[in-house]
Amino acid sequence: MGVSVEETNLRPDVLNQSNLSLLASSPNVDQTTSPNSHGNGNEEHHHHEEHRINQKVPNHNKIITSLIAGAVAGAVAKTVIAPLDRTKIHFQISNKQFSVRDAYQFLCNTFKNEGFLALWRGNSATMARIIPYAAIQYTAHEQYKRFFMCNSKRKHLPPIKRFMVGSMAGVTASSLTYPLDLVRARMAVTAKDRYHNLFEVFLKIKAEEGLRTLYRGIVPTLYGSVVYSGLGFCTYETLKKWHAEYNKGKDLTLGERLCFGACAGLLSQSASYPLDIIRRRMQTAGVTGHSNDYRSVTETFKRVVKEEGFRRGLYKGLSINWVKGPIAVGVSFATFDVTTLWLRRRKMFHIDELDGD
Repeated sequence: MGVSVEETNLRPDVLNQSNLSLLASSPNVDQTTSPNSHGNGNEEHHHHEEHRINQKVPNHNKIITSLIAGAVAGAVAKTVIAPLDRTKIHFQISNKQFSVRDAYQFLCNTFKNEGFLALWRGNSATMARIIPYAAIQYTAHEQYKRFFMCNSKRKHLPPIKRFMVGSMAGVTASSLTYPLDLVRARMAVTAKDRYHNLFEVFLKIKAEEGLRTLYRGIVPTLYGSVVYSGLGFCTYETLKKWHAEYNKGKDLTLGERLCFGACAGLLSQSASYPLDIIRRRMQTAGVTGHSNDYRSVTETFKRVVKEEGFRRGLYKGLSINWVKGPIAVGVSFATFDVTTLWLRRRKMFHIDELDGD
């Protein structure tokens, strides 16, 4: 049955339906310009499940879960690559030229002369440092990101702010845990009878070199954190953003998280590697006979370049870092994300329904 004009005047609902039909059938109307259209290429996306879970968790519980997940991520990642890490430090602080053959020989000699567990020598100091470091870094990153996203209608930070947030998180964590990093480096490069445990390192440094030595090399460490953490978090967050937009919010798989983290690790560690060489030289100067040679960033840089050359000195061991770096960072990011989501699915961390939230 048809509808007359008089009836449409008396029935606005019919009129609205008629107008919508006319608009839809008009060839001059671009139906893709609607802000709610799924075809809008400028529309930002986030990963639906991850976002849904995070919406249920209040900020104080986000801090708790980030601290726990960060600690787990750091411990797992560093344990996986500990033998390679020790090999890298061995070449970084020596005047020997690095080669894959010599690195393999170092691992074999360590295993033969000191036993299998010696490959993880210094890992207890690494755990003492990396657990608080990673916990603070990941938690600081989430909180700094939350601060910069405050009052923003965007779902993602712009690239420069992604870099800034990552840098700030790295500097915060490095500043608070630096003495543990120095102690770990000392244990990794000295003979087994030199230091027997973590506390002995602190006591001997205090007695023989003074407490100020515990912060020797902190300047290149902070410079390196700006580059390393800034590029690492920025790259990982950017890849996740592109994935969300390309897949319209489909959640990441574990393999994709590992790959994105590996890309972030490869880029960030390559860019910050010379600063890593300088800080290791300064950290271990007291036990390698170079206390008067490596007293500042500039002096250390000049001496390394003069004695070993720019490429051979400042990029010594980079090839092994291209193996261990992507593995470590990929495992770290993936473990953090998976652990965080697992924890935040627990109802004990959700907003109390009695509060009406």
